[in-house]
Amino acid sequence: MSNKLQVLTPQNSQIIFIDQQPQMAFGVQSIDRQTLKNNVVGLAKAARIFNIPTTITTVETDSFSGNTFPELLAVVPDNDILERTSMNSWDDQNVRDALAKNAANGRKKIVVAGLWTEVCNTTFALSCMNDTDYEIYMVADASGGTSVDAHKYAMDRMVQAGVVPVTWQQVLLEWQRDWARKETYEAVTSLVKEHSGAYGMGIDYAVTHVHGGSERVIHGRRIGPNPAK
Repeated sequence: MSNKLQVLTPQNSQIIFIDQQPQMAFGVQSIDRQTLKNNVVGLAKAARIFNIPTTITTVETDSFSGNTFPELLAVVPDNDILERTSMNSWDDQNVRDALAKNAANGRKKIVVAGLWTEVCNTTFALSCMNDTDYEIYMVADASGGTSVDAHKYAMDRMVQAGVVPVTWQQVLLEWQRDWARKETYEAVTSLVKEHSGAYGMGIDYAVTHVHGGSERVIHGRRIGPNPAK
């Protein structure tokens, strides 16, 4: 039974990346594309930390869309890539089977990050929810549309239908939940330092200037000041 009041956990979640490919990214205008890639890769690394089953699906790789972002594939190098012809991932049986295998183990909360929001994400989300009791959690900042309006109104349409909007860092921290969970603490904070912008910078500052810890890189000597005469 659907229960959206239940938070995301490493046990109830799975994730699907839809069409994270260069030709699709070329058309994205709703988010800076380098930021998009950063967020996609950060989300994939979060899934790896918490052992979240990950599905990658692509459309028309050779004829149009190009290869999946190499930075994403480097996070999950052993994953199969499920190729499709349909813009709607739910039309592909391999995708359905991959999701169903994980859902059978209690992972009915599907975290989605894809391109484009108004096409591939929306049609998948609506079709999947129409045919199953899965819940869809749409990662707004690891997805992109062909305009700000295209992304916004696609998100609005999905939310009206019951999709839960989230951000990639929200998903990461919901999976962590408690900083007393030391088995993932170091990996999560390392990921934040690399991919979370100001939040990661703040952690670096706190470690060195509040707690007196060492810098996390070895670098050359600090020389000066030496005011010019």
